[in-house]
Amino acid sequence: MHAGLRITAFAAALAATFGTAYGVGEAVDPVVEDPAPARHESHGEASPTPEEGGGHGGHEAEPPGGLQISEGGYSLDLRTQRITAGKRSDLSFVIRDHDGRAVTAYQREHEKELHLIVASRDLVTYRHLHPTRAADGTWSIPVELPRAGGYRVFADFTPAKKGAENLTLGADLAASGAYEPQRLPAPNTTAEIHGYDVRLDGGLRPGKDGELKLKVSRDGRPVTDLQPYLGAYGHLVALRSGDLAYLHVHPNGEPGDGATNPGPEISFTATAPSSGTYRLFLDFKHEGEVHTAAFTVRAGAATAATGATSDAHSGSSSAEHEDEPGHGH
Repeated sequence: MHAGLRITAFAAALAATFGTAYGVGEAVDPVVEDPAPARHESHGEASPTPEEGGGHGGHEAEPPGGLQISEGGYSLDLRTQRITAGKRSDLSFVIRDHDGRAVTAYQREHEKELHLIVASRDLVTYRHLHPTRAADGTWSIPVELPRAGGYRVFADFTPAKKGAENLTLGADLAASGAYEPQRLPAPNTTAEIHGYDVRLDGGLRPGKDGELKLKVSRDGRPVTDLQPYLGAYGHLVALRSGDLAYLHVHPNGEPGDGATNPGPEISFTATAPSSGTYRLFLDFKHEGEVHTAAFTVRAGAATAATGATSDAHSGSSSAEHEDEPGHGH
């Protein structure tokens, strides 16, 4: 994961069928995710066609990642495949190599060996977690998800093996309980979270670099003393509505480089793998607390299915994202 690098990861479609109640007994099939790497650099996989928004003028988008449960000789073994909504449960998993052995050595990136993202299929609930690894390679963390339904778990890591590249593997997680579908929040360029206002300028462009500038203020005044969080002034994750293609982009510049200011503006460069609607989640730290602002943006031609809604969550500017153990708050 490096500043200005491009997106990775398409996610798989929800494998379970919802009823009025999302039962614990529903089978959760491993997702046949995107064959493209969840890493943040190209792996030579086929890119979307120009008709899909994947190329413009001969410039092809980075192959998507994060949809595959196995890639590059590594697999995500999600041991916890279902939990109960509203109840704290232990989420555990293992990263296995091509021989089925648990991986126990990782490169540290942004101060952690592994970054875990959990997002609901409707992109209303979002978690950025940092689980604990046992000596045998088992990762675990307590998690409480507020609503029943389907979730996607993304493990973002780089094995310690020489020459290994960054990967993002994904698997499905089911939360049982009374299921109430939510619509995707309407597109927005301003977000309010815990008294902070965050403004988004710029946007995602299919198959082309696009600059995203996010400006943080509080009480009408620019915040100029953002604190480093995991080695940066901000972290941005983008998920594509529909299949949850995964993008993890870090800022242009970093603390201590002599050129990057601690706010109020955080700049990112990203390339959307295709046209569509995306949900952006920005983590930033100020006065010792980490906050997450959320945005809905469109890249290329908008689709009618993701237009503005009258849902109670429409226009929501912050993610359902309570603090979790291991989040680093």
